[in-house]
Amino acid sequence: MRYAMAMDTKKCVGCGDCVVACQTENNVPLGYCRDWIVESVRGTYPETVQMHFKSERCMHCANTPCVRTCPTGASHVIEGGIVKVTHNECIGCGACIEACPYEARYVHPDGYIDKCTFCDHRLEQGMSTACVEVCPTSCLIFGDLDDPKSPISKALESKDWYVIAPEAGTKPQLYFLK
Repeated sequence: MRYAMAMDTKKCVGCGDCVVACQTENNVPLGYCRDWIVESVRGTYPETVQMHFKSERCMHCANTPCVRTCPTGASHVIEGGIVKVTHNECIGCGACIEACPYEARYVHPDGYIDKCTFCDHRLEQGMSTACVEVCPTSCLIFGDLDDPKSPISKALESKDWYVIAPEAGTKPQLYFLK
């Protein structure tokens, strides 16, 4: 099993429902987030200017610099390739924050590092991630890359896609559909 997420950049309208769902589901303190919306403008004014939105979060990389730099082992990989932080083992040193090329971690007010977990607690119950379930445009796709019949496998097979900062060599498991 190898979990991954894809985000269809043509469908996202930047509504932020994924962010609110994540904050609610995971009791993320106000002012912090495990996922976020990136807005950019593309094209040339006035003919082709368009807003472009991306929902970003931890990339759950297959090659994890954040895990390698954690001095306590609090950052680790669990079944399915999900990168997690065990809060009571984390000393809040920030080494993993510095190692992450995606700026996907933050220091929780209680002193530990926090980040997206692909809602692993929901996956254990046979549910999908909170962000995927609430997305009004169905631009987020989640599943098992090892299952060729899964929605994510089908999406990556049938559409063009890219990852952020491939040159970092982290092998991110968050794909952006073009």
